Amino acid sequence: MLLVVDIGNTNIVWGVYDGRTLAAHWRLATDVKKTSDEYGILFANLLTAAGIPSQRLSGAIISSVVPALTGTVEDMLEQYFHQHPVIVTSDTDTGLTLRYANPKEIGSDRLVNAAAAYHKYRRDLIVVDFGTATTFCAITAEGHYLGGVITPGLGISAEALFARAAKLAKVELIRPKTVIGTDTAGSIQAGLLFRVCRTG
Repeated sequence: MLLVVDIGNTNIVWGVYDGRTLAAHWRLATDVKKTSDEYGILFANLLTAAGIPSQRLSGAIISSVVPALTGTVEDMLEQYFHQHPVIVTSDTDTGLTLRYANPKEIGSDRLVNAAAAYHKYRRDLIVVDFGTATTFCAITAEGHYLGGVITPGLGISAEALFARAAKLAKVELIRPKTVIGTDTAGSIQAGLLFRVCRTG
């Protein structure tokens, strides 16, 4: 079984694959203050609760855009699960040819998104990831990673709006019923969500 970890700015999403089947997955808040022991206890407990013996793990891989946590999680996987993880970088063989001025600048999150989409569809693609940042990646049918776009994510956009506009209260980020808001909360929701949807 393969243990996979995606360390993002907001969440750590991780899971276990049994062959090509995702056997279980979890989402944790990203916290650079947590130690490898704290993460080890969390991971071990969640695996136990899912009925997955850690002895069945045969490999691990990390995609991280939080350098301060990469080593912490790597140490945790080695100490608690006896796995020396592959850490995704631009040098990792993803099956893509990186047509980027400086491939080392490409976030591993963008690389794994692009590789997964390409290996599934094998055609010209635009891959969109709505995270802390919203990213768009362009991949050709020949497997060439051309580049893309990085924009502020929905959460960042909302925080900036509320921080800069004193009279606007924070609202729940849910899809409104109409594009034209009939109250302030609905107007904010429409502005944030339909802007992102139209961009995507």
